[in-house]
Amino acid sequence: MTHPMFLTLADDSWQRAHYALVVAAGGLSLGRNVTIFAGGRSVLALTPDWKGLAGVIADGELEARGISGFGELREAVLDLGATVMACEAGLRMAGLSEKDLLDGVTVRGIVSFLELAGDNPVLAL
Repeated sequence: MTHPMFLTLADDSWQRAHYALVVAAGGLSLGRNVTIFAGGRSVLALTPDWKGLAGVIADGELEARGISGFGELREAVLDLGATVMACEAGLRMAGLSEKDLLDGVTVRGIVSFLELAGDNPVLAL
């Protein structure tokens, strides 16, 4: 039996969000259940256009280097069945609402995420 993976993001760093997607995709490919909780301005990573994140590297530039782009990784993580949550307060901080998020992303508070994580470790990126 594999242990579930719980990841949380807290800022608007594109690099951290990209790496969280890499970690999540890796865990999902190994058959782990993965939950991602985006807090603060990291909720920008869960909108159709993630360009509001800080330090964005274009997907084309990454793909030219043989690295999966942000859009490809995010789509794979959602398609592979990750639970993806956006923080209620984070949405307000970023000036967004639930309608600004991708399909499949739920809006929850940190207590809901921690309750789901239970005694499992939480990886903060």
